[in-house]
Amino acid sequence: MTTPTLFEWIGGAAVLRALTEDFYTRVKADTLLAPVFAKMGEDHPAHVAAFIGEVFGGPKVYSEQHGGHPEMIRHHLKRHLTEAQRRRWINLLLDAYEASDAPDDPEFASALVAYLEWGSRLAVMNSQPGANVNEQAPMPQWGWGETGGPYQP
Repeated sequence: MTTPTLFEWIGGAAVLRALTEDFYTRVKADTLLAPVFAKMGEDHPAHVAAFIGEVFGGPKVYSEQHGGHPEMIRHHLKRHLTEAQRRRWINLLLDAYEASDAPDDPEFASALVAYLEWGSRLAVMNSQPGANVNEQAPMPQWGWGETGGPYQP
């Protein structure tokens, strides 16, 4: 048996798209995050789903159509994101994940949380004035980490 990618395990693009749409509905209703995303276009959830999908081993849609990791980095420059916003962002995304059709097994959740922690901390660092940013950083590739794959009873 081959180990599926995180993208395959979550259920692919459709599940990620539904998850990000629910998440950004929650963001729009949140007093701390709504101002940060006030100018968000209607295609933003789809772009984020494509980005996460690529990071999780799916098709290279974000790189081919939206500029890859360098473009994602540029979206965060000079945004002055705070730790409180970062934590709320993670909490709302995890709430959307729990409400989604995505698998809720501990191995997948662990990989998801690890990526969200890493990515959100990077976004906050890159958003600060004078940040030393590698705008040509390659697209991250996230996997199962120490577990080696999903639990198989």
